[in-house]
Order: sequence, then structure tokens, then C-alpha cells
Amino acid sequence: MTKGEALRDRTAAAIIDSAAKVLAARGAAASMEEIAGAAGVGRATVYRYFPNREQLAGAMAAASVQELAVRIEQADLPSVPFEEAVARLSRVIVATGSKYVYLSRDGVRHSEEQPGFDEKVLEPIRALFRRALADGALRADVPPDLLLDLFSGLTKGAIEAVGSGRRGIEEAAAAVTTLLLEGTLTHR
Repeated sequence: MTKGEALRDRTAAAIIDSAAKVLAARGAAASMEEIAGAAGVGRATVYRYFPNREQLAGAMAAASVQELAVRIEQADLPSVPFEEAVARLSRVIVATGSKYVYLSRDGVRHSEEQPGFDEKVLEPIRALFRRALADGALRADVPPDLLLDLFSGLTKGAIEAVGSGRRGIEEAAAAVTTLLLEGTLTHR
């Protein structure tokens, strides 16, 4: 990678990161000028990289999937008991999701539409639920696809609570973990 390419990548990453923060705080009311200021670049630079808000949102969605996939992998879910894996996963999803909360709001491109989302984000979660079912840790009457839907609903609610400032990341993630585990674990 040349110096120019590295600079371009760093600049794009700074714009995306700043856009995530500004848009999480101000929503659609945030201007490209505010995003540029937060990134430490001029408005023209933002437009050179992302000619419109939709392209910026697309880049944010791609970044969110990449970041979430890396954090899920780092959580090393297969190496820990199911309960700890759910706690780690909840923290990772709520922390990453709250950073990119703008993407979950109405009318905005969703991360789920990005290439690799199913393979890199959903499949590790499915594998975790399949493992717990095979081990007898989860109720057999709740199939893995429904578990995933329920977990997704809980995490989306937690992300919105964090994004709106009503709850902190740890509190919201702990609530997701407790609600999922208390509703799905078998009582051995």
C-alpha cells in the first residue's frame, strides 16, 4: 500500500467514525459540515470521499459489519460456557450497534444488507445457539431461528436505549443477557 492509499484509507475511516458519532447524537439533522468538522477535514473532502449521505451511510454499514465481525471473533465464543458467550456477545453487539445506531433508524440503509453479514455475524450466533441446544442447555421447544430472532429483538432494543442515552452499554447488555438466559435456559 502506498502512502497515498494509506492516507486515503485513514481519512475515509476518520470520516466514517466521525459520521457514526455525529449521526448517533444528532440523527438526520446533522449536516455534512458537522461531520467534516468532527473528522478534522473540510466539507469538500467529505464530499470527495462520499458524494452523498446515502453513500456515507453505505460505508458506515460496511464498517459496522466489519467491526462487529472482528469483535465477535475476538470474543472467542466457542471457548467459553454458553452463559458467558451470551454475555460477551451481548456486550459486543450493543457496544458496536450503539456506535452505529443511526443505521438502525427508519429510512437508513441497514448493516444486515451488507455482504458478509450472514456469514460473519449471524453464523457465529447460530453456531452458539446450536451448540447450547446440542448440550441440552437451552429449551428444546425454542428453535435456533426463533432464538436468533428473539436475541436480535432484545439487542436492537438495547442499542436504541443506549443510542438515546437512556441506558449505558453495560446495563443494556446485561439486561439482554439476563432476559435471554432466564427465558431460554433449561433448569438442570
